[in-house]
Amino acid sequence: MPKGVSGSEAGARDVLRMMEGDLRQMLEAEAVAYRDFLAQRRAELVSRIEDACRRAGRSSSEVELMAVSKTVGPDEVVLAREVGYTAFGENRPQELKRKISALKDNPTCSDITFDMIGNLQKNKVNQVLGQVRLVHSVSSMHLAEALDSRSKTRGFVTSCLIEVNVSGEESKSGFSVGEAREAARGIQEMEGLSLKGLMCMAPAYDLGVARRSFSGLRDLKDELEGSLGTELPVLSCGMSGDFEVAVEEGSTILRLGRIVFDQNFQE
Repeated sequence: MPKGVSGSEAGARDVLRMMEGDLRQMLEAEAVAYRDFLAQRRAELVSRIEDACRRAGRSSSEVELMAVSKTVGPDEVVLAREVGYTAFGENRPQELKRKISALKDNPTCSDITFDMIGNLQKNKVNQVLGQVRLVHSVSSMHLAEALDSRSKTRGFVTSCLIEVNVSGEESKSGFSVGEAREAARGIQEMEGLSLKGLMCMAPAYDLGVARRSFSGLRDLKDELEGSLGTELPVLSCGMSGDFEVAVEEGSTILRLGRIVFDQNFQE
């Protein structure tokens, strides 16, 4: 026993060390169980995506499964990477910055990418530039102009998608189909932006309406490729409740969050 330490103090420290060890073991067991869940769920999702591709006469290599990590922390992202996810999506620049900072020195996550998939305000643009592979949510020309200007100032070319409100819902952001045609022409001329395709969100809980939204987005992409004379390889559509329909209608990026990370998710 160290000099000056009473028996009761030493005993208390031993108990504390035992409690800390038990806590670590409990947390490690929980992490293993959650990783097992993530792996099993990913296998199920990949199988369903492959089945949808077969129904549509597509190759599953054409479809990327993105894990939307907005509701989880860096530790869950690490576990998701361990089971095979490499593409992640974030809604808020602040959370994007936090995760990138937390994971930058983690060798497990050296090959992951983040996309910005949520509404982006002009005053948050600088937090995103150079940090993401793709901005999915260019929903106005004001935002496109801000991204273009600040990208050029920093020497970047930012890859982006035009967000299209195909269904016309008032609650959803994005260009109307007609506005998207004009926006595509304008964005194509911006030196700081590289237009890669289109994005949409379908109305929830109605797969018939969702299918029409996704097919409408695909038709618009085909039309724009002809009028612009350039390939638009990315269609970002399909979420936890409608991703199989999105695959059947041509999606190349699925944005899946709850169904990936939430053990209590029910369809």
